[in-house]
Order: sequence, then structure tokens, then C-alpha cells
Amino acid sequence: MAKKKQITPTIGQPAPDFTLEGSGGKQVSLSSYIGQKVILFFYPKDMTTACTQEACDFRDAHVALKEQNTVILGISMDNAARHGKFIAKYELPYELLTDAEHAVCELYGVWQLKKLYGREYMGIVRSTFLIDEQGVLVQEWRNLKVKGHVDNVVAAIAAAESATV
Repeated sequence: MAKKKQITPTIGQPAPDFTLEGSGGKQVSLSSYIGQKVILFFYPKDMTTACTQEACDFRDAHVALKEQNTVILGISMDNAARHGKFIAKYELPYELLTDAEHAVCELYGVWQLKKLYGREYMGIVRSTFLIDEQGVLVQEWRNLKVKGHVDNVVAAIAAAESATV
């Protein structure tokens, strides 16, 4: 059987647009954020240890990022109700989007074969994408470790800001 070619967005090209259900039940489109930088982070599951840490690290950086005209969008396969509970429990000030059919995960190349304790399964590989004000993908972090990750993203945005001044 032929292996399906992995699709991945290209740095320097427009980020693939999408519309997904947000945590409040409304439809959210990436293209509606033109004019702002977007941190798009994909994570496996609400309420799990590493995902909670990553979400809370982005929460803690939210004010500084907002001052840099940057919005945060998180994507997992969890439904809107579960996202709502996750947001409420950890006071997350940004939108979480539902990709139940993993179509956007595939579009960004983060829906991949994973291995855990000898078992293989398809799932979301933790990844973050930085998209500029024109909707162009400028940086990506794939298969990342949570510890220090948000600091790296914030530093990349700060470096890009100082380079344009």
C-alpha cells in the first residue's frame, strides 16, 4: 500500500486558512485575524499534564503577546464543551478550536503516526506555528517539548519585532 504523502505548510507562504468551531460554539476563521500575528498551537488533549502546562504557559504570556498584536489559538480534537471546561478551569484567555475530523491537523502536517509503549496510533503531534499580520507562516516548532517552549515563541516574536524597527 502506498504511503500517503505528508502535507506541510511552507515557511514564507500564506498559512492554510480554515474555519473551525470555537469554544463558545461560534465559527472561527484564521483569515479573520489578518492584521494581527497568530500563534497557532496544536496539542493532543485537554486536561492532560503536558497539554495543561502548555496551555497555562500561553495563558501566562497572553498579556505580553497581546501588547505585541499577537493572538493565540489552540487546536485539538476535543469538543467545544470540553474546551469550555478546560478554559474555565485554567482561566485561559484565548480561543480553543475543535478539529474533530483532524482536517486542519492534516492541513498543517501534525496528524501523524505516534508510538507509545509499543502501541502505534494516529494522533496530534504537539506543534506551534507563528503567522504574521499578512497571514504568512514565518516560523514553526514541531514535535516540541513543553518546558521552555512558550518562552521560545515569545522570544521569536520579540526578535522579529526588533528586526522590523
